Order: sequence, then structure tokens, then C-alpha cells
Amino acid sequence: MFHRSPTEPPPSHVVFPDPSRAGSREILAVGVDFSPGTLLAAYRQGIFPWPQSRTLVPWCSPDPRAIFPLESEPHWSRSLRRTLRKNPFRVSVDEAFGQVIRACGEERDGGTWIVPELVEGYARLHELGWAHSVEVWEADELVGGIYGVAIGGLFAGESMFHRRTDASKVAFAHLVQRLRAGDSCCSTCR
Repeated sequence: MFHRSPTEPPPSHVVFPDPSRAGSREILAVGVDFSPGTLLAAYRQGIFPWPQSRTLVPWCSPDPRAIFPLESEPHWSRSLRRTLRKNPFRVSVDEAFGQVIRACGEERDGGTWIVPELVEGYARLHELGWAHSVEVWEADELVGGIYGVAIGGLFAGESMFHRRTDASKVAFAHLVQRLRAGDSCCSTCR
């Protein structure tokens, strides 16, 4: 699914606290460094940024975490199964990462946590082969997608958007199908 091996960025100067010692605290740090080295250091410890604004960025590690199991075939809703059978969209991988992450930020009512600095950091991660997107197209129009980070055996889905009914769900279903098939770079993304 993700066709190239990632490149390791320069290490971060940021040292995150150990989430296992955080107790019930979900916010472990506050800061605005979205360099690829910092983002990877965080993900490798189960930490992710959750910007509240351009200047207030908590780094979080909630326990428990939402995990989508891949061991068995997911049960999709009847309407999504119908959409998947009709196949009204073209699905691609890593063709329009920048468009997907920007659309995820633009499509939120009441503001977004996807601030420009975060977009830039994830775009740099994408250039290095760590961040990926699944895009859903209707003709030549991007109508849905999902993006996230692949590291080790983990794909951390960060956000998704849709401009047509079921388009984000189609992106997610395609991602799950590919990850279940083991068709990813996750084994090399350490």
C-alpha cells in the first residue's frame, strides 16, 4: 500500500515523559514543535499532538486508546456495503496527501485542530515516507480521504473528511482492507 521505505529524520531535541508513568493524566506535554523527528518520537511512545490553537498544543496519550482490530473481517453497515459493491469512486494512495490533510482541516464546523504548522509537519513526514493518505475521487474531484502515520505495526489514522456520502467511509474501508492484507510499509517503518 505504501510503496517506499521511510527515511529517518534528524532526531528531535524534545524528550517526552513516559506515558506509562502519567497515571490518569492524558496530556503529557505542551509545545509547538512539529518537526518530523518530534512527531516520530511522540508516535513511538504512543503520544500525539492535539492543537487547541496555533500556540497551545497539548501532546496526549489517552488510556485506553481506540483501536480498530484487523484480525477479522469488519462488519460494515448495510449502506456502506452497498456503496462498496457499486464502487462509484476511484480510490488512490498517497497521490494527494497535501490536499487530504488540508481538506480534513477545512471541513470541520467550529474550527479545526489541523493548524498550518501541523499540516507542514505532517507534509514533511509524508515526504520522508512516514505519513500516508487514502484518497477517494469522483471523476477528477477529491471527495473524501483519510491520512495518518505508519510506524512499526501501527497505522495511526489522524483525520478524515468527505464531500460525498460515504466517501470517507470508503477511504477507511480501503485502508482497513489493505492493512488486513499486510500490503503496507508498516513492517519497515520502525
